[in-house]
Amino acid sequence: MSKKEIININFSDAISERYLSYALSTITSRSLPDVRDGLKPVHRRLLYAMRQLRLNPNKNYKKSARVVGDVMGKFHPHGDTAIYESMVRMAQSFSLRYPMVDGQGNFGNIDGDNAAAMRYTEARMTIFSELLLKDIDEDTVNFRETYDGEDSEPVVLPSAIPNLLANGSQGIAVGMATSIPPHNLSELFDACLHLIKFPNASNKKLLDFIKGPDFPTGGILIETKDVIEENYNSGRGSFRLRAKWEVEKLKAGLWQLIITEIPYQVQKSKLIEKIANLIDEKKLPMVSEILDESSEEIRIVIEPRSRNLLPEMLMETLFKLTDLEIKVPLNLNFIDKENLPGVRSLKDALKLWLDHRNEVLIRRSNFRYEKISKRINILDGYLVVFINLDRVIMIIREEEEPKKILMKEFELNELQVNSILDMRLRSLRRLEEIELKKEMSDLIIESRELRLLLKSKELQQKEIASEIKSIRRDLGDEIKRLTSIEDAPDIQPINLESFREKELITIVLSYQNWIRSQKGHLDKNTKFRYRDGDKENFVIHAQSTDKILFFTERGYFYTINADKLPSGRGVGEPLSKMFDLNDNEKIISIFPFFQGKVVLASSDGLGFKIDTGQLIASTKSGKRILSLNKGAFAKSLSICEGDLLAVVGYNRKMIIFPLSELPEQNKGKGVILQRYKDGLLSDIKVVISEKGITWRMQGGRQRIEKEISYWIGKRGSAGKLVPNGFPRPPIFNE
Repeated sequence: MSKKEIININFSDAISERYLSYALSTITSRSLPDVRDGLKPVHRRLLYAMRQLRLNPNKNYKKSARVVGDVMGKFHPHGDTAIYESMVRMAQSFSLRYPMVDGQGNFGNIDGDNAAAMRYTEARMTIFSELLLKDIDEDTVNFRETYDGEDSEPVVLPSAIPNLLANGSQGIAVGMATSIPPHNLSELFDACLHLIKFPNASNKKLLDFIKGPDFPTGGILIETKDVIEENYNSGRGSFRLRAKWEVEKLKAGLWQLIITEIPYQVQKSKLIEKIANLIDEKKLPMVSEILDESSEEIRIVIEPRSRNLLPEMLMETLFKLTDLEIKVPLNLNFIDKENLPGVRSLKDALKLWLDHRNEVLIRRSNFRYEKISKRINILDGYLVVFINLDRVIMIIREEEEPKKILMKEFELNELQVNSILDMRLRSLRRLEEIELKKEMSDLIIESRELRLLLKSKELQQKEIASEIKSIRRDLGDEIKRLTSIEDAPDIQPINLESFREKELITIVLSYQNWIRSQKGHLDKNTKFRYRDGDKENFVIHAQSTDKILFFTERGYFYTINADKLPSGRGVGEPLSKMFDLNDNEKIISIFPFFQGKVVLASSDGLGFKIDTGQLIASTKSGKRILSLNKGAFAKSLSICEGDLLAVVGYNRKMIIFPLSELPEQNKGKGVILQRYKDGLLSDIKVVISEKGITWRMQGGRQRIEKEISYWIGKRGSAGKLVPNGFPRPPIFNE
């Protein structure tokens, strides 16, 4: 390559330019649907290829592999697997509200099973895909060259139905996504007819016709009208969708729940598996069993553990814990006629489709008008033949160049003469002349009507409205609503705690953070088994229904349900499997959750009170409560069961002050508990003034100091030396 052919360009600019090209290509040519026909390029090419193969609804099926091969070879140079997967979805009645492909064979099921290979399945178009392609041969849409330049394909389909909203769409592009749920076609038609009559109608008014999404799997939409209106105004939001259910009465007052419709795009097998797992894990203690008795219709049987339960409360619990209730997102992001993506309102989507239909009508009318004009021109020539039949026959028989003679003698144009010369002899009869005159009369009338239509916006709107009404009438029950719309019942779910079995357990935590539980409240002095090199750290009593809280030297709290702890007489499992702990992170305290308050203290003598409700962590990463100065660490925790707080440092000085002097916080560093010159906090303990201080001496004996007035002082002071017999290091551990 010569130097003249080398172009110097900034690397980041080159990357940006190429990535932008890729992003725009992904947005406009792959991931986002066109508002005019609601299709992405692969779906459009599939339908067009099926039309070329004459796979009309009234014709025989052809192998899916034949369709995929034509699409890949002629229009869509991508993998056959991706094309076939798109085709499969277009055939699934549980995926598309109005399927575009009539499939024969195994095209997958609602359980999530895959379709058979394309060589085994067959397909043809449905009435809905015919409506999308209607009038495509009448110059209604633009065509462009295919990728190899050997053929042409439509840029968009005429789309006699508002398919974008009718079937919805999902897609992820670069920096944007789309999620449009399906809607009821009859309701969309009603809204469009109103919009034709009242172009300035508001979104709110259109919602008098469009009640909300209409899913192919049915279900119950329980979103409020205000939320639905806000979603459609902004083009963003979500809809709450629930399964449809009923109570089936059995003998002796027994009953069971029957799920007859499940939410959109929820796989039945995974839904049942999830509920079964929850039952096994005792997270649904009020349910005894779940059975799948489905055939072509959904029938999931849920058996309650007690007939005294309220079915409504049981269902509310299932809605809360499982995919029997989901949120269906709305992101009305699509590309318009100018190929520009954007999130728009419901009204915008309908108006843009109506604009497209108006353009289709004008182009179709122009096409028909030109065709009629050409036919009238030919008919004029034919009538000349019948009027001057003998002379025309003579010219044709005797003249060497009859074409020129006919054009000159009868003032005919070339098209007329060519048509005359191509006439068959049997057309030269009296009856044919009568038919030609009638055809001429009919075409002249139609031509006048078309001229009026092309000049009048009002007539165009009436024609579009008439077409919509005709399609709606022809579709009949095919477009009846499947998803019902109801208000969410004001019923609370069942309190699961009341169903959980309570067992006494002993929790053992080793120094190396291995934990386990054993049944019963065992003696804390029991010699428990540990791994080699490990030893006891904490032994506490709890119940299987408790939440267990862990306080670490980093000031974090972690929470786990007691029944989730490994049980048995082994050495247990490391806490790091349950929480995101740092390496060798020390546990300062472990206790069952209770409603009350505790005091937290750090090694540099700071601390505060906190309500235990603030300590529960909902994630494995824990919840940071005690903030620490550089070099400091969490040191101690004491339950607030008294009126005084005793604080002792490594310098063997102790201060006792009223607990009321200590502020209550939700998190932070706290205030100074005890001041040190050179030293750190060793331990804290909340005590009752009448009972004095209790501490454990060496050898395990306990000592009580009832007269504690000597150590009572002001919070933040240095304190005085501990009583005789206090352990080294000084701690209150009982």
